[in-house]
Amino acid sequence: MELFELKVTENQGILQIRWQLSKIEIPLADIVSVENDDTYGGKEKSAIRIGNPYGHTDRVVIQTKTETYILFTSIGGLREKILSYQQNSEAG
Repeated sequence: MELFELKVTENQGILQIRWQLSKIEIPLADIVSVENDDTYGGKEKSAIRIGNPYGHTDRVVIQTKTETYILFTSIGGLREKILSYQQNSEAG
């Protein structure tokens, strides 16, 4: 169901994450790392969690200079998509 799924896009060097009625914007330059996480709720206890944490979803952790975000998603290849946005931003 697309209504409940995350939507991740890039616009002028900003990673935009939309979920339900929320919109989170993260400057690509602030992203330190993007990793997959195989734990159920995420290793980082103080992380900002976005999406529905079902047992079959992927968990993508975005570590920035100031915050940690855990994205719960069934979108395959989301980590790679975010990394490509970051690489394109650095190259541009």
